[in-house]
Amino acid sequence: MCLFCKIIKKEIPSNIIHEDENYLAFHDINPKAPVHILAIPKVHVDSFNDLTPDMMAGMTTFIQEITQKTHIDKSGYRVITNIGENGGQEVGHLHFHVLGGAKLKWGHFSDADPKNLI
Repeated sequence: MCLFCKIIKKEIPSNIIHEDENYLAFHDINPKAPVHILAIPKVHVDSFNDLTPDMMAGMTTFIQEITQKTHIDKSGYRVITNIGENGGQEVGHLHFHVLGGAKLKWGHFSDADPKNLI
């Protein structure tokens, strides 16, 4: 059973901020912004590649509820999902990072040598 499935089953503690019958949201343990929430489906889905349109529709509403609850819906935020090893996915369970609470920079390639990206 994956790490996030254990969090869903409450076998591992987490700082849950929002939950409904299909989705769960909790604070990231290694935040990259003042607000850094992980939103996950309660059904195990490996990655965005395996997401159904219906599940994405539900996730969209759920993430909008998270942004309202954390008061970042008006000031702005970023939603990111990493897919696969090269995309930076560290946990094999679909999750969306919801980041906000400050002016976010776009610096994930700032120290990369473009020659090494090909």
